[in-house]
Amino acid sequence: MKTLLKAEDISKNYSNHRALNSVSMEVPEQSIFGLLGPNGAGKTTLIRIINQIIGPDTGRITLDGEALRPRHVHQIGYLPEERGLYKKMEVGEQAVYLARLKGLKGNEARKMLKQWFKRFELLPWWDKKVEELSKGMQQKVQFIITVLHRPKLLIFDEPFSGFDPINVNILKQEILKLRNDGATIIFSTHNMGSVEELCDDIALINKSEKILEGPVDQIKKQFTSRIYEIEAAEITTPVEGVLDERFRLISSKQRNGVYKLTIQIDERCGTNDLLSELLPILQLISFRELTPSMNDIFIKKVTGVFPQETGNVESDAS
Repeated sequence: MKTLLKAEDISKNYSNHRALNSVSMEVPEQSIFGLLGPNGAGKTTLIRIINQIIGPDTGRITLDGEALRPRHVHQIGYLPEERGLYKKMEVGEQAVYLARLKGLKGNEARKMLKQWFKRFELLPWWDKKVEELSKGMQQKVQFIITVLHRPKLLIFDEPFSGFDPINVNILKQEILKLRNDGATIIFSTHNMGSVEELCDDIALINKSEKILEGPVDQIKKQFTSRIYEIEAAEITTPVEGVLDERFRLISSKQRNGVYKLTIQIDERCGTNDLLSELLPILQLISFRELTPSMNDIFIKKVTGVFPQETGNVESDAS
């Protein structure tokens, strides 16, 4: 797949703080790319460099094969986490003004904006002052302004902040449609559930360095933890006394007569080995592998520990 944006060995220092340390990444064309990391990792600095708000100390960025230049500003749409509109201006007037700054002509901008406003149920608010809009409505307006000029690259920083679940879903569908219509999107968020729903690829930055990058599906396979969840209707013998050193009982719970076991197996054996140990002592209801979520992988890479590996044996399954 063709690369639209490429960052090569980007470093940035602020006084005595190193915000980015030789960070490289490639954003595939017509994809949703998750830029992830804890607070203070360096994500915002990288986004500001891509938007040419600040420059890197070392390294370079290319957009569609060309070194990033001021003229590329109209090919990028940026929705920052810190949002702001002029409170005393009328909504429509302000939207047209900002669209013209992006290179659209007045009549063209007004026509396109009204189509978007209708889709987002904002048209009745066109002549209202911004301060009369709810926070969610204001964020919808800013989203529209960001995407209106159909830039090659869109950057959304925590785009769902402050939205209720219904409007979050509407925005997710719009983001997917933008990708399917040809846009390339960098999506920065702390919501790993949204990453799993939307992102094709991700890069994870921690303490100014990139520590993980690649397609989401391949990363999840890479972090398979060999942990399985077993549900049983009856257990005749304590599980701890049956399992040998190849298996680790992470948790054991009982509720309403159903036992739920979480067990990790090592590299020396497979699922058949585990089942052969358990079937003589229990009545099996279900058996499934616990695939690590992006949230689990995020925590594992940042802290070194999978959350699902730290369960406690909460009851005697016997």
